[in-house]
Amino acid sequence: MDLAELTPELLPYLGQAAYAQLAVFETLSRAVSLAPTAASKEAISRVAALSLARHHGLAAEIRRKGQEPGAVMAPFASTIDDYARDTLGADWYETLVTCYVTSGLLNDFQRQLAAGLAGDVSTRVTQLLSGDDGHGFIVSELRAAIDANPRLASRLAMWGRRLVGDTLLIARSSLKNATRQNDERLEPVFTELIAAHTRRMDVLGLTA
Repeated sequence: MDLAELTPELLPYLGQAAYAQLAVFETLSRAVSLAPTAASKEAISRVAALSLARHHGLAAEIRRKGQEPGAVMAPFASTIDDYARDTLGADWYETLVTCYVTSGLLNDFQRQLAAGLAGDVSTRVTQLLSGDDGHGFIVSELRAAIDANPRLASRLAMWGRRLVGDTLLIARSSLKNATRQNDERLEPVFTELIAAHTRRMDVLGLTA
């Protein structure tokens, strides 16, 4: 399905996408504070910097339209804050899985929605969301932790499955004219998103 017809107006799209990136950055910042070693802190700080850069890029697009990012993001803050709080994770390992799963799913979905944006902004936003996400650092940290304590695997796999439903609800809220009829039409899109998620979990050696 072509998501372009369900892409919201430019400023609402940018506001929600920008605030979502900010929420990911905040969660990554928590992961940095919880990291067990200086090397882990440094590695995850790189991922956080990449997420913040995506936020800044989206905020710049808002300013191109003569608006202030804070005002444009504000309508989405409460919902995304609740989502971020509910998906934070109980410890460093779950928080890392949260960053890996939620940012992967949301970036995939927002890239597809960006196809419906008008003019050059579609290209710029797509390129921004297609850049390096730093997930390789998260994978290295989690794989090392699982190798050291294989019992972590089942808990983290279960946590990853819980995250999918909550994240797809946030993705669906991005749509213009979200209806039950559109839910049926969106099924192939969500199937594709879940397939990409499954591949990401496979990289960790976890069952999606």
